[in-house]
Amino acid sequence: MNNKRHQVSTNKRWVIKVGSSLVTKNGRGLNMDAIANLASQLAALVDSGKEVILVSSGAIAEGMNRLGWQQRPHAVYELQAAAAVGQMGLIQAYESCLQQHNLHSAQVLLTHDDLQNRKRYLNARTTLRKLLELKVIPVVNENDTVSTDEIKFGDNDTLAALVSNLVEANTLIILTDQQGVYDAPPGQDTDNIIIDEISAADPLLDKVAGPSSGELGRGGMLTKVSAARIAARAGAATIIASGKVKNILLRIAANESHGSLLYPDAEPLAARKQWIANQLYTRGELCLDDGACQVICKAGKSLLPIGVKEVKGEFDRGEVVSCKDSSGHEIARGLVNYSAKEARQLQGAASGEIEKILGYADEPELIHRDNLVIL
Repeated sequence: MNNKRHQVSTNKRWVIKVGSSLVTKNGRGLNMDAIANLASQLAALVDSGKEVILVSSGAIAEGMNRLGWQQRPHAVYELQAAAAVGQMGLIQAYESCLQQHNLHSAQVLLTHDDLQNRKRYLNARTTLRKLLELKVIPVVNENDTVSTDEIKFGDNDTLAALVSNLVEANTLIILTDQQGVYDAPPGQDTDNIIIDEISAADPLLDKVAGPSSGELGRGGMLTKVSAARIAARAGAATIIASGKVKNILLRIAANESHGSLLYPDAEPLAARKQWIANQLYTRGELCLDDGACQVICKAGKSLLPIGVKEVKGEFDRGEVVSCKDSSGHEIARGLVNYSAKEARQLQGAASGEIEKILGYADEPELIHRDNLVIL
């Protein structure tokens, strides 16, 4: 028996993401038969004792259909209008189909701001957990009507991974129109085979995952791999599989081998560090010297001002900043103890000089190790 597959099949809390191609008629409105089938599978999972959260695409496609638009618009305000109209149809479809199985759905719309603000993050987690306790199926989507390019998740794959971390799900299932992750980039080899299982951190995935080729969704296989890595930070395994396989969710729950399993191979981060690591946008950058990189990455120490060569951007105390090495690669991120203005004054200085430079000393570290995440 494959122990990793078996563990996934028996895990209790699942986050399931479905792409636009699976719930729409080629982008021309919702596919009610597909949604009804999905609802039937979700009901069976709940009956078996699982807790499930659904992250569903399809709102913009449904909105376009309701508005009679033939081409997906490019203007942000038009996309937001289509999403607003389409959300009504999408949640109505899920609710009516789930009611056939004596289940209720709950619409949960999130923005990146909701997950960046620690208080709102905890509130969202509490609400979702309560819904699961009530055996209600949350249907989650990005709040497109108020999101801007600066605060977008970018795609529902990323959103699903962040939700899985938010509720500490054991398993993330990403259903797509592909069979899984192939062992070579799309179009390069007609004899490509599906990778059965692989560590989410394996560099091979960066070489074989390609971008999206369709117009319906914003994500491709690369975003799905990235999502699996986000989920892995919390210790969750990800299965990327075809949603066109009959009863795919029930087959996975029955321990059948479908799609690609991307498993975590490191200890999960503590909840607070997950929140820090999952910030999609940082407020600034700290460029570190080689000694500081070694100390924080190898020795697990705090970041001191003396190891900082340059400070970029504008940020306040307590905001998330990115730490980069001399090559510009992000190696860590954390909650900074000083503002950008203060950090510029302190860069390269010993901790004992902080009070002399600033006239006061809040903390001896720029970022304490408890608030520092190595990436």
